[in-house]
Amino acid sequence: RSGAVRAAITEALADGTSLKIDDDRKHAAGVALVGGGPGDADLITVRGRKLLAEADVVVADRLAPVALLEELRPQVEIIDAAKVPYGRAMRQEQINEILVDRARAGKFVVRLKGGDPYVYGRGFEELQACVDAGVPVVVVPGISSPIAGPELAGIPVTHRGVTHEVVIVSGHVGPDHPDSLTNWEALAQMRGTIVIMMAVKRIDEFATALLAGGRPGDTPVAFIENASRPDQRLLRTDLAHAGQTAVDQQLIAPAIAVIGPVAGFTDADRALGF
Repeated sequence: RSGAVRAAITEALADGTSLKIDDDRKHAAGVALVGGGPGDADLITVRGRKLLAEADVVVADRLAPVALLEELRPQVEIIDAAKVPYGRAMRQEQINEILVDRARAGKFVVRLKGGDPYVYGRGFEELQACVDAGVPVVVVPGISSPIAGPELAGIPVTHRGVTHEVVIVSGHVGPDHPDSLTNWEALAQMRGTIVIMMAVKRIDEFATALLAGGRPGDTPVAFIENASRPDQRLLRTDLAHAGQTAVDQQLIAPAIAVIGPVAGFTDADRALGF
């Protein structure tokens, strides 16, 4: 039986029938919230890629892998839902309306996000909007950049005997901002790994808050810029000089800040590139 199956596959590959795309295929109307991973198109899940291939409409974030959009069928409607830091941004309410309206029109909509839909991606807000509107919705997890970004730069966010905790923090607002929900003094007292997302503009404020809370100035810090992409860049410094390093090296978004002993590990980054 296995020989017959193998022969059939070989024949299909030879005459091209296995590569034909059925443009009439139809997925049931609804919404899929799909995590696209940290940036490299190869890091999306198998299920996420399958659903993209079946989409009628794709609503894409700024950090969603662009190469995935280039693979879509020509008739797919692509909607740019980018939120550019301190620049143009589609309102979340408008995004929610688009998801619901297209699904109600009988379309299968993929909401393609960078990273994971539920890690600073407002995915649960979009799920709530779909549920409230009676629209079928499914969530497809993605590889999350706070873990994958450091890993791709040779930095483990945990290591036996070194750190027992990882805290992922949003850098969207500063430590003294009235909307901040982060206890920076408590973070400073921890000995493990702190990963700050969206940290570029305020890294000096965050470093100052951690130093004031008692974190040593020689605590290793690593910045990973454009994680998983061809232009990925790794910068190393310490907490006392983090803000100045970001300025001197012209750190740009998207970038991840890793603070803690693991940020000083170098063995893995020497082995990168296999």
